[in-house]
Order: sequence, then structure tokens, then C-alpha cells
Amino acid sequence: MSKRVYISADYSERDGDREVIDLLHSWGTDNKHKTDFVDTAQVVSGSVSDDYDCRPCDLKKEFNAQINVSSAVIFIIGDKTASRTAGSSCKRNDEGEGCDCTPYKQNTNGTSTCKIKGATHTPTEYEDLGSINTFSYLEHEFKQAKRKKKKIIIFYNSFYKKNSWLPSYMSDYEDDAYPFWINNALGEKVGNYQYIKEALGYE
Repeated sequence: MSKRVYISADYSERDGDREVIDLLHSWGTDNKHKTDFVDTAQVVSGSVSDDYDCRPCDLKKEFNAQINVSSAVIFIIGDKTASRTAGSSCKRNDEGEGCDCTPYKQNTNGTSTCKIKGATHTPTEYEDLGSINTFSYLEHEFKQAKRKKKKIIIFYNSFYKKNSWLPSYMSDYEDDAYPFWINNALGEKVGNYQYIKEALGYE
């Protein structure tokens, strides 16, 4: 049985959580339990962001689509996660049509005019989370996963529970968040593969 699982994490080159993501992807090639892991970085580097005029709202809309077709969403929480604000700069709701917007790949070129014309739509509880918002990308992904009632798995990039690392919007999930790293019988650092299998329903 194959499962599609979305990964949300901090992809900062210097102090992000890439070690965890890389290990998860390696597990995706496991011969016993095939899991197709799709992560935020893959979505960002895909067709949506190939558009020179890609905006944060375009990325959030694509995140929604990828989460919708996933059976579970894994959130990796590191010591910098709560402070990450990328994606939160939208001014559309406060300033209206014609406000400034920073296209995704044009940070060094300044701002452009918001490309959303006319009135914005407020989604119902049955629709996707609106892509025009001031949530960070990480918060948007979390709220979309909750909205669509996806299986949510939260790991700390640590050997220990680090509830102080949880962003405020995840505060209700303290009891459900676990350390990703454990020591095996030889004292070696390994990922908690057993928990992943159980959480995804393989065991």
C-alpha cells in the first residue's frame, strides 16, 4: 500500500531541519512500506514558482492542493520554527486592491502591485484555507491540514520533547509531538522509524 505524505519544515540552509527531511525521503524508498513524501521545498521548486511573477498567495494555493491529495502531514519542529515568518507579508486584506506585494523570486527587486483584482473571497468551512492571508507558510500549511482533517504528525528535531519550540498555533498539540531522534541498541543516532510506521497505519 502506498501513501502520499506531505512534509512541512524549516528548509534554511544554515539552521533548518534538512537532516530530518533527507532521512524521511530515504525511508520513502523502503521496500516494505512505500511512502511518497512530498515536501515544501519540492513544491516551491516546482512549476508554480517557475512563474517569474509567482506570489506568496500562489505558493499557498499550491500548498493547499498538495496537502489535499496527501493522507497525512508531517511537521518538523526545530528551535527556529516558531520565529519563521516567511509568507506573512501580504497586505491585501488590510490595504485593499493596489497594495504592494513582493513576488516570491524578486525580493531584491522590491515590490510590485498586488495582482489580485476585485473583491477577495472569504472561504467557507468546507473550502480550502484562503491563500490571501498574513500567516507564515508554515502556519498556513498547518491550518490547511487541520481544516482538511488530515492526519497530523509532529516531530521535534531533537532527542527530547521540546514543547517550548512549538509555535503558538500548535500549542494544543503538545501531547502529540514527539522527538524524531532516538538511540538504537548500539547507541547510534537514528530516526524514530517505528513511530512513523505506526502513525501512518503500517503497523
